[in-house]
Amino acid sequence: MAQFRIPGPLRRLSDGQTTVAVEATDLGSAIEALDARYPGFKERLLDANGELRQFVNVYLNDEDVRLGPGLGAKVSDKDEISIVPAVAGGWRPIDFASWRGGVSS
Repeated sequence: MAQFRIPGPLRRLSDGQTTVAVEATDLGSAIEALDARYPGFKERLLDANGELRQFVNVYLNDEDVRLGPGLGAKVSDKDEISIVPAVAGGWRPIDFASWRGGVSS
């Protein structure tokens, strides 16, 4: 069976499981099988149009599925599917006049 690797933020959906095995022939049916076993995954992974959400990255054996066949990617028994939530950050300028480089006065 193909194995989903579940990231920390989503493990509450999988009852704490770090990996979940599913029977599927393609990525779309793998997500359906994961959601059937642990409801809530599909709505977090797919948008209203049934496509992968913009801020969720899915890798099939270390290959970004967005760069290939997407949800139609073929899945076999030895495959590993990794869900990687995108991480975004901000940038703000440093006020060097008041910055002491971690040194307190």
